[in-house]
Amino acid sequence: MSLRARITAPEERGGGREDGHLVATYRAKLLEEIDLAEMSSLAAADRRARLERVLGHIISREGPVLSTVERSQLIRRVVDEALGLGVLEPLLEDASITEIMVNGPDQIFVERAGRVEQLPMRFASHEQLMQTIERIVSTVNRRVDEANPMVDARLPSGERVNVIIPPLSLTGATLTIRRFPRSFSLQEMIGFGSLDQQMLLLLAGLVQARFNVIVSGATGTGKTTLLNALSGLIPEGERIVTIEDSAELQLQQNHVIRLETRPANVEGKGQVTIRDLVRNSLRMRPDRIVVGEVRGGESLDMLQAMSTGHDGSLATVHANSAEDALMRLQTLASMSEIKIPFEALHDQINSAVDVIVQLTRHADGTRKVTEIAVLDSHGRDPYRIVTVARFAARPMSTDGVVHGEFQALPLPRRIADRLYMAGQPIPQAFGVAPSDEHLATREAR
Repeated sequence: MSLRARITAPEERGGGREDGHLVATYRAKLLEEIDLAEMSSLAAADRRARLERVLGHIISREGPVLSTVERSQLIRRVVDEALGLGVLEPLLEDASITEIMVNGPDQIFVERAGRVEQLPMRFASHEQLMQTIERIVSTVNRRVDEANPMVDARLPSGERVNVIIPPLSLTGATLTIRRFPRSFSLQEMIGFGSLDQQMLLLLAGLVQARFNVIVSGATGTGKTTLLNALSGLIPEGERIVTIEDSAELQLQQNHVIRLETRPANVEGKGQVTIRDLVRNSLRMRPDRIVVGEVRGGESLDMLQAMSTGHDGSLATVHANSAEDALMRLQTLASMSEIKIPFEALHDQINSAVDVIVQLTRHADGTRKVTEIAVLDSHGRDPYRIVTVARFAARPMSTDGVVHGEFQALPLPRRIADRLYMAGQPIPQAFGVAPSDEHLATREAR
């Protein structure tokens, strides 16, 4: 699909029920006049051009009197309905939109630059929305009906799609399309204000010194984007295995094996989970394992891999703080069918996790690394979290923008020694704490 710079307003597009009826009428007339067998043999661009030409003749012959702008808009809408996704077509062409949320036929929301807004457009009917949903899920050989009212899939073009329909959804058929922007480097993220140069230098040293890193944050904070950027710091030549629910990571190294889960088929068979892939990856001689997100019993397998020779692995987890990330990992690991006491899981996390990078999406829509913390505890000790870098936000100003500053704090001696032994310099802004009393520490149980 070509990219489109903006979304036309409803008064320009004609977004109401009457216009929807007009579009449906001319779509039916168009389908009556074209040869479907001939159309299927044409390339996508030629197919669209042919349909626009035929529809133009139909409107000239029997259509209403329209201005040039109205005529071109009607032609586009009808062809979008015939070939594409109708109302959603211009949204998918807008590169600034990262998420499309359809709550029944009458409500369409999008996310741009971290902010959610409602658009003044809608589907003509519930039936039209369902036709659009069926067209989307059919591209991945899935179906949605009362027997299968939920679908979660990745489209061939890369978007992640979630569908849930009545009777489970009381607001009507609900469609969520998450689009992933191009990958960004850490240097580009500095330009966005997501972190500063000193944080980048520290993260580069930690990744190259093979610290195990957990990227933590709430939904939509940019965990996958940061994980992808961090993976770019892994030296060329290492064997990297990536494991994801929906393939989003775009590693640039030469020796990368990408694994993706598979849902069950319509008979409920054939499912392959993240846990299955993590277990299999351990037999693939990986130097590093990168898990897009741990959300269940695979957390235990990931922790065991991190603490038994697969140093330098990366993963993300949903959590609102570094403390929450550790608690969530412990809870997720307990969901495994292997019954392990919480104390043993506590030991496992103390052994496996080295660094937590916390992300936050602020009120102005910006996403920032709000904390880099290291875990400086051992064995049965309570989790001892040491903040080594943070973003200190100031109160929201009248311009609606979050201001603040990135701060570098002293590194624990153990962390500094490990960086030194790996040949990684300690960024000058950080330094090394002369004793534990000089560390910004806190405990989590």
